[in-house]
Amino acid sequence: MFVEHEVFIGLRDVALDNKVTNTALLSYLEDAGGVHSNLVGFGLNDIPNVKRSWVLLGWKIEIFERPKYGDKISIKTWSRGIEKLYAYRDFEILDENKEVIGIATSKWVLVDIENGKISRIDPKVCEAYTVEERKVFEEVDLGKLVEPNLYIDSTMFTVNRSLIDVNNHLHNIYFMDIANEVLPMEIYRNADFKWIQMMCKKEIKLGDTVKVFYQVENGEHVVVIKSEDEKCLHGIIRLK
Repeated sequence: MFVEHEVFIGLRDVALDNKVTNTALLSYLEDAGGVHSNLVGFGLNDIPNVKRSWVLLGWKIEIFERPKYGDKISIKTWSRGIEKLYAYRDFEILDENKEVIGIATSKWVLVDIENGKISRIDPKVCEAYTVEERKVFEEVDLGKLVEPNLYIDSTMFTVNRSLIDVNNHLHNIYFMDIANEVLPMEIYRNADFKWIQMMCKKEIKLGDTVKVFYQVENGEHVVVIKSEDEKCLHGIIRLK
């Protein structure tokens, strides 16, 4: 089952160059996936009945042409594969002429809302989503991101109410905003990252202070988010 969701790029979704931010792009992808889930009975409003909620484990995105303020784009999405514990969702970002200007894939788990544990994905879920064989990347899995051995900079960040989602955790798309806090200013203002990979490991809660590390490896800008005491890895983002 393929689902298409149209988006108008507004003022709040662009940066100083009038081009859409990576956080906004992630929100468009997430919304498109939400449209699909709503259609098949596993959406946000269905959680009290199904007792399970989708939780993101990772993103991989490649942008061919970054849309700008005022553009009308659409997000095409589908369920690309479902295993025992993991579900994969792919996306195409289309311009007004239906030309592909970006692609993305993502990895999810179903979590039991009563005990907080990962739930096995049963055949009824597979049947509801109608898995498609089409894929946007050759690699089936997103792969595991590894943190650098050393860092060249770091900063602290405290999570406030505006960043919390319906699961009472930091909304995963805001990992990008946290990453921006540690990027050097010239990189933050001038870099147009065409490739993004994100791995989400451990939830971050309201009021938590995290330590954000920065390094450059093989032309990639690497951001690692850890707990304040550095004992817990929350996520890794690689940009280039």
